[in-house]
Amino acid sequence: MKTLHFDCFAGISGDMTLGAFIDLGVDPDELGRELDKLALDGWKLEFVRDERNGISGIRTIVEDEHAHEYGHHRHEGGGYSHTYEHRSWKDIRALIEKSSLREGAKKRSLDMFTRIAEAESQVHGTAVDEVTFHEVGALDSIIDIAGTAVCLDILKPDKITSSAIELGGGTVQCAHGVLPVPVPATLILCRGLPVKTGGFQKEMTTPTGAAILAASVDAFTETASFTEIKTGYGIGRRKLEKPNVLRLSLREEAAEAGGDLWNTEELTLIETNIDDMTGEALGFLMERLFAAGALDVTFSPCTMKKSRPGVVVSVLCAQQNLDVLRRTLFRQSTAIGFREQTVRRLSLRRGMETEETAAGAVRRKSVFLGGEELRAKIEYEDRARVAREKNISLDEAERSIFNGK
Repeated sequence: MKTLHFDCFAGISGDMTLGAFIDLGVDPDELGRELDKLALDGWKLEFVRDERNGISGIRTIVEDEHAHEYGHHRHEGGGYSHTYEHRSWKDIRALIEKSSLREGAKKRSLDMFTRIAEAESQVHGTAVDEVTFHEVGALDSIIDIAGTAVCLDILKPDKITSSAIELGGGTVQCAHGVLPVPVPATLILCRGLPVKTGGFQKEMTTPTGAAILAASVDAFTETASFTEIKTGYGIGRRKLEKPNVLRLSLREEAAEAGGDLWNTEELTLIETNIDDMTGEALGFLMERLFAAGALDVTFSPCTMKKSRPGVVVSVLCAQQNLDVLRRTLFRQSTAIGFREQTVRRLSLRRGMETEETAAGAVRRKSVFLGGEELRAKIEYEDRARVAREKNISLDEAERSIFNGK
């Protein structure tokens, strides 16, 4: 099975991802021809060989000829500072939908940008369609995302995996002011994904990088049996004490029983029983556990000593996030101890496609057993939007979307 693996030991950004793809062997001329289909003026894409701490790779440079007109410039953290024009989600969506990008790349681009729009809508408390992008609105970020989608469509890996994501640390200057790392949008985009912090005192994962992983990765894992085919490095802008690079690997994974049908991971299940926390406090605990890298958090009712009603808090996580989740449980809950066991999780491959319907652009989520699509449903936010617009139930909205009414 041909697997593409993201090794995010120094985080991930859109330009680092493009550089790694070129170093991995994607033809830059083919990529450029595809990006020309976006019908965007005033940009130039350049790839140069560079190195960080002795590691050679490709650095991506996107020149925006209009940047001086709008005051767009990248700051050291990898984000942007804009003084004037921003691009709206509607503008970006229309740009991609009307383009002649290859269909697979178009769907991936829309999926990535939709995730960022939803994250920004939560940060600002606005409707998704009203989101105006700041950091991600610049032309070079559109190139980063569309370019990544094109590269994935060119390589067509059977499976995409990733290590835990290094978010970094310290603070970052962005459109919202000085904020601690990770910035709010990145934190939302990484919800449910295995993350690490503190490896660097800089912003290492940008919203663009987080969206690429959230939309593309089939499984997060640190262990696998594989034969390395080729490795590529995307070079970051900053020179730090540790290599500021993203490593991409093309691998041939060893097959195991059912390996071509589902993903298999070794995870840790943490459980504790609690009978003295309010519903509000438990809700906040769940939020903090997800922020700390939990893959899943569930609450189950139980009866404890003295016939007190209680709740079993179950946390599923990857090995690398165990310590931070242990500390989170001790600090954010009344638990004084918990149980741990190693479990194997088998999961179906998931896919997300954006489709044009009479109700507008909607995302269709599918699950696959090998190459067979078992079932599909429309993303909740899209069903909810149609239900509100037509004053109908969620089920009626889904039927309406599928039937094209």
